[in-house]
Amino acid sequence: MTNNNSIKKITETGDMKVKLSTLWIFVIFNYLYCDVLTNMDPVVLNKLITGHVGSLQITQGFLLGAAILMEIPIAMVILSRVLKYRASRWANIIAGTIMTAVQILSMFVGTPTLYYIFFSTIEIVCTSLIVWYAWNWPKPGDILNNKI
Repeated sequence: MTNNNSIKKITETGDMKVKLSTLWIFVIFNYLYCDVLTNMDPVVLNKLITGHVGSLQITQGFLLGAAILMEIPIAMVILSRVLKYRASRWANIIAGTIMTAVQILSMFVGTPTLYYIFFSTIEIVCTSLIVWYAWNWPKPGDILNNKI
């Protein structure tokens, strides 16, 4: 027999998919707006037009790599909602870890601008939070059996 606490925990766990998906949407908006501001930064824009930003050459291969990298959080919006518990949990842990690491590493490419540091901090916190939520996501069966 389930009590009110068990029902509340079941609801909270069912909401985990929505919470993770929403966090992915939030982080994507931050990635996008940071890129919009970057394209408005005359110093960076001039470098982008030349095809070289610092030691990076902007090639079709580079852009394809960036597209693949950004497809990770985009895909996680839907995968967080449709995958079963175990697959969703691990997908969020892996994707969140990758995106956190990439964002941290990006801070060491050239000298980051103030707006980039601001957005990167939000993005790192958000993707780390995704990993934390997914890591601590209890098994649905554990809730029914009062194991948490």
